[in-house]
Amino acid sequence: MLAHHRISMPSLSLARPALHLLALIVALIAVPAPTRAQEAGDAAASAAIARIRDEGLNRSRVLELYSHLTDVIGPRLTASPAYRQAADWASERFSEWGLADARLEPFEFGRGWTLDALTLEMTAPRYFPLIGYPEAWTPSTDGAITGTPVYIGDRTAEQIAAMRDRLRGAIVLATAPQTEFITEDRQQPSDTEDRVPIGAPRMLRSESAMPIRDLMTLLQDAGAAAVLRPNQGQHGTVFVLGNRNTPDDAVPSVILAAEHYNTIVRMLQQDVPVTLRVRVDARYHEADTNGYNVLAEIPGTDLAEEVVLVGAHLDSWHSSPGATDNADGVVAVMEAARILSTLDRPRRTIRFALWGGEEQGLLGARAYAERHLAGDANAQARDRLYVYLNDDPGTGATYGFYMQEDTAAMAVFDAWLSPLRDLGFRRNVIDPIGSTDHLAFTRIDVPAFNTLKDYVDYDVRTHHTNTDFFERSSEQDLKQSAIVLAVAAWQAAHRGESLR
Repeated sequence: MLAHHRISMPSLSLARPALHLLALIVALIAVPAPTRAQEAGDAAASAAIARIRDEGLNRSRVLELYSHLTDVIGPRLTASPAYRQAADWASERFSEWGLADARLEPFEFGRGWTLDALTLEMTAPRYFPLIGYPEAWTPSTDGAITGTPVYIGDRTAEQIAAMRDRLRGAIVLATAPQTEFITEDRQQPSDTEDRVPIGAPRMLRSESAMPIRDLMTLLQDAGAAAVLRPNQGQHGTVFVLGNRNTPDDAVPSVILAAEHYNTIVRMLQQDVPVTLRVRVDARYHEADTNGYNVLAEIPGTDLAEEVVLVGAHLDSWHSSPGATDNADGVVAVMEAARILSTLDRPRRTIRFALWGGEEQGLLGARAYAERHLAGDANAQARDRLYVYLNDDPGTGATYGFYMQEDTAAMAVFDAWLSPLRDLGFRRNVIDPIGSTDHLAFTRIDVPAFNTLKDYVDYDVRTHHTNTDFFERSSEQDLKQSAIVLAVAAWQAAHRGESLR
């Protein structure tokens, strides 16, 4: 890990000239003059940044890439045919732009899953189409299930166990109505100089008589035909994930828009004769149980054995195309690769990675790190990985990087990105961030940092939901993010000193 350098000084009462002199001395101590010249002031860096900006602003491909990924390919659940289509497409683009060794690298994952069709509707006392999505890897229903749903959200575990005869073949409303909703995004980290906690918001689950896993097992044993549950989203927003280890004989599970679920429960509580129709047609993919990472690189020159790694996760969940999680990050990485391919070759090799399986536990990045970098056998390769730059959580423009509590690296990144203030660079923050692919590298002591973005509508509306579509990002923000990544990668590929 990188050393943490802190400078503390006593409170002094000094005249203004003396204060200015003192500030200059502190600045020179904190950032040595040679480093400042190399990272912020030399002619080669200025010329490269100018070319990156010109290419990224005036000959951008971001909108073409973004539309193809979100509109044409769509959701990209790991190990699904759509994910493989996206991986092949990305590898072909890397080859088209002249990158070397564009390839797919497999890792063990398990079977894939695709939703082929869904019927979800209330047919009595009036017709009403319901908003909802099956959890990923849920099995199909046995055809269309039509009937009055059985509500068990107000029953104890003992009462539910005693209802086995009523549950067999039934559509089950498994939990109490949703009364807590996510209504605020987390604090925007680029808006304050204060240190703020960074992390995903907690899940607000509706109440049930027992843990959901135990309840689902009980319903499976009872022979329920389908299970419906609400979620924490508002205004038709559906937060829905899934478990790749779901057994074949599990009860098909569908997450409903909270307002629709709550309406049905209230009607049943008023003895209104409700009839629902539910059908899930899903397909497992078992011919190829690998996940795939996409890799390509721009070979270096005099420091070619050292590597700057730039990446984002290509996979998404299944209810939307994952525009902010993480098509925008993928496009930033791909466009950064295209931009850098138009420049002279870098000193260090710059390798680009699009990871699979991130949503199931950072699986693709971890497989890569284990295969190529971890352990004594890979010590030399690990030492030669100069830095990993990741683009994932948040949305919009890239304002800086999370520096994982590394003050020395933060001073370097400040110098690297300061020429981009007019494009929206604000600040690097010392805070760490979790739950994304750079952790596969920090855990083996490789310097690894994630982009700093905002969370406007991210937590309440788009992250892992059915609303994360093309409209969530703008061409301007995609261009800016690609330029920031390209500049950071170029600077890392040419810096003389180590970041460790």
